[in-house]
Amino acid sequence: MKTPLNLYRKLDWPLIITYLILVFIGWISVFASVYDEEHGHILDMSQRYGMQFIWIVTSLVIAALILFAVNPKLYNVTAWALYLFSLLLLIAVIFVGVEVNGSKSWFMIGPFRFQPAELAKISTSLALASMMSSYNFKLKQLSSLLKTGLTVLLPMALIILEKETGSALVFASFIFVFYREGISGWVLIFGLLAITLFVLTLSFTPFVSLIVLFVISVIAVALFSKRYITGVALLAISLPILIYSPMLGRLSIFSFASSLSNVEWLSVAIAPFFIYLVYKTIKERTSYLKFILISFTASVILIFSVQFFFEEVLQDHQRARIENLLGVTEDLQGAGYNVHQSKIAIGSGGFAGKGFLKGTQTKFNFVPEQSTDFIFCTIGEEWGLLGSAALIGLFVFLIIRILTLSERQKDSFTRIFGYSLASVLFLHFLINIGMTIGIMPVIGIPLPFISYGGSSLWAFTIFLFIFIRLDLERWR
Repeated sequence: MKTPLNLYRKLDWPLIITYLILVFIGWISVFASVYDEEHGHILDMSQRYGMQFIWIVTSLVIAALILFAVNPKLYNVTAWALYLFSLLLLIAVIFVGVEVNGSKSWFMIGPFRFQPAELAKISTSLALASMMSSYNFKLKQLSSLLKTGLTVLLPMALIILEKETGSALVFASFIFVFYREGISGWVLIFGLLAITLFVLTLSFTPFVSLIVLFVISVIAVALFSKRYITGVALLAISLPILIYSPMLGRLSIFSFASSLSNVEWLSVAIAPFFIYLVYKTIKERTSYLKFILISFTASVILIFSVQFFFEEVLQDHQRARIENLLGVTEDLQGAGYNVHQSKIAIGSGGFAGKGFLKGTQTKFNFVPEQSTDFIFCTIGEEWGLLGSAALIGLFVFLIIRILTLSERQKDSFTRIFGYSLASVLFLHFLINIGMTIGIMPVIGIPLPFISYGGSSLWAFTIFLFIFIRLDLERWR
């Protein structure tokens, strides 16, 4: 069906204008971050800022094709074919891709590089939208949860095999989409609990994490069953026993088990609570007990898996950066160097910044990867708090606008795709800016529309303009 010309007047110009502003800010920020007086022209194609101009122009062409040439009905029809194609690319790059910074996740095509993980974010969003908008789909059904979970986990696992942990982490943002489409808020709470236990286990020991998990579980049971006094009494009696459980190995009657570690003694001490929880769940069959039991079991598995994940999945530089962030180690000349210099650059910008091309940290190349992962510190140094706040404001407006438009959709496919876009943008934005100011581990993901690179800019342009074009259909 041909789109009437007058319908294009309904294009969401606030989104398009915000996109153009962000892309322009990105271009001049790349120019400032790698500025060379010998190549002072911003269109110098031998420099990154010249190449970024090419990526911007081609992105605008792609955006125009999506808006005016591609039938929007194709996205739903071809969603699973695109998803399968992206999975094949993710598999292929493991074998024939080039290695960049320890990650084998790039295809080299002549002088250009392409990262299939960027395409996978879009295709996964389309596949989820297609599946979840289908007739009679109910996310709360176990079969539906398994299907959606597998759709997200497959590309995520392949990206981890490429040793591109940062890009894989972005796929966790789809949990917000599932929450919007009806999954219980307890899933988000469990996610927060998992992050807390992961950090505790790395910062301290599994012993501490198990005690914290026990306390949280007892409190949860007491709150839901409204047996507050019983819960307080159980904690008062149990906590001293759990804390001093390793001392049982010193007693002669337990000499046969003296070789058990502190964590193993604690596990023995917690076992009666777990058995009681299983018994109560089977007997009462209440939903809250089932959730607590599943959460408790999954959390114990997580605690004992942290070391394996940390040692076997993460790369050496990622482990070092996380340890530096958590205060386990402090290496301002090694793993913590990037973040330390980034914070100096942002802090030195003050309220209004040093001015365009006047950033000393930037000019003397103190911050590595400043045109890509650490592009935000260029804005912080040269434009100060005002410029940083303005950029953050643009991203907040962009994400809120996408969510607002998503809620207005008559078609659930567009709504789900819109929420996927907003969730991926949010996590990129949160992690990238968080790592430049030292509150997130450095995992190497770009700031959308701002960081240097064609792969990222093309992908986010396609992602955004597919949504803008789908949104136009509600006016038909």
